[in-house]
Amino acid sequence: MKRKNKNIVLEKVLVEDFAAEGKSLARLDGKVIFIENAVPGDVVDVRLFKNKKDWAEGSVVKYHEYSPQRVVPFCSHFSVCGGCQWQMLPYEKQLQFKQKQVEDNLQRIGKVELPEMMPILGADETKFYRNKIEYTFSNKRFLLAEELKDESVSSLQNVGGFHAKGIFDKVIDIKICYLQSEPTNRLRIAIKDFAEQHQLSFYDIKQQHGFLRTMQVRICTTGEIMANIMLGNDDEAARNLLLEHVSKNFPEITTLLYTVNTKGNDSLYGLTPQIHYGKGFAIERLGDFQFKIGPKSFFQTNSKQGEKLYNVTKDFAELTGNETVYDLYCGTGSIGIFVSGSAKKIIGVETVEEAINDAKENAALNNINHASFFAGDVINICNDNFFAEHGKPDVIITDPPRVGMHDKLVKKLLDMESPLIVYVSCNPATQARDLKLLDEKYKVTKIQPVDMFPHTHHIENVVQLKLKN
Repeated sequence: MKRKNKNIVLEKVLVEDFAAEGKSLARLDGKVIFIENAVPGDVVDVRLFKNKKDWAEGSVVKYHEYSPQRVVPFCSHFSVCGGCQWQMLPYEKQLQFKQKQVEDNLQRIGKVELPEMMPILGADETKFYRNKIEYTFSNKRFLLAEELKDESVSSLQNVGGFHAKGIFDKVIDIKICYLQSEPTNRLRIAIKDFAEQHQLSFYDIKQQHGFLRTMQVRICTTGEIMANIMLGNDDEAARNLLLEHVSKNFPEITTLLYTVNTKGNDSLYGLTPQIHYGKGFAIERLGDFQFKIGPKSFFQTNSKQGEKLYNVTKDFAELTGNETVYDLYCGTGSIGIFVSGSAKKIIGVETVEEAINDAKENAALNNINHASFFAGDVINICNDNFFAEHGKPDVIITDPPRVGMHDKLVKKLLDMESPLIVYVSCNPATQARDLKLLDEKYKVTKIQPVDMFPHTHHIENVVQLKLKN
């Protein structure tokens, strides 16, 4: 061990295993070291940026030996963009580590009795699997380490791509992204080239001015394509010039929108996308059901794996056609609608009113008359009067955000005493925390991990719980 610039550097550390959130770990003198940008089998020098009594965190500054598990990443932007953290691992290894991540979280954090976990459901397609992606246009390019030393290379360049990891005001100029199928790359490059040729300004993220800002592209399995171009100001002449160019050269786009965003962030919250042409939304299909997706709608980002996830959820719900199903955190109603054919009644609850409006439209689109959706907090909505009107749940499906369920909601579930709960999670750590609380009345009876995002450390997990006798 030696010190450099007041930072501790650990030399020739053997990386032993994977940890949560895509990090790896090593053990040194009884201390656990969590390491970024490494895989088990690597021998590395690690600079620490956190150093506690029993653990530390750091990143690799030098590789002495590469792990035999490594493969060559297929993307030239890997390790810079940060979108795909695990391209250096064969997909089979990624699945093994994800399975282990779920097991470790449920055992270490949950500390409840668990059944044998089912093998993770991997993706059939590990490239071009995202139906939605967002690109950023900027007047400042992120420079690679070797470019920083070259005085002839300037960061003052117009670019279209993704933010560099941890850098808010510079963007990587992406040549090819393997996350979404064409025309996504051709469209991004065509817009960038056209804007440069016609001297349309690119957005300055730090100074917050400029014309061309971001773009969201949604490509559905139905063949419908929706693109929404976000603009930093409403220059009508520039806008029409750009949109007509896109319309002419990309006839496969079924809905083209634009959104003027003068806010300090890129969120669509509070903004109203405008239709340039098309119906203003796209139709996606999961199983036998269609879903209307607007530019502000939340929907599963991997449609094909989303269908697998929903089939697991439906299977775990053990529906016979006589059950009242409560779909909590229902979003646009996709899970409730997907299982509706096997249920007597669907009750969806979601805090976001726009999502509830989408859920009602999606139910109507699929001619589902036995589903009702309510905007508000389930803690307030699900009271005795509500149960008297709609019935108590026979099955509860809950699909919370990464932070998991609020402890008040967990208490509400314990009070409701539904015979069966299906807990869908995108964060096994917070899911494990909630299972520990639910253990007061519920037993975990089935566990099924599903990989929604190949080449990343993200993992979905579905758990079935049954009321204890």
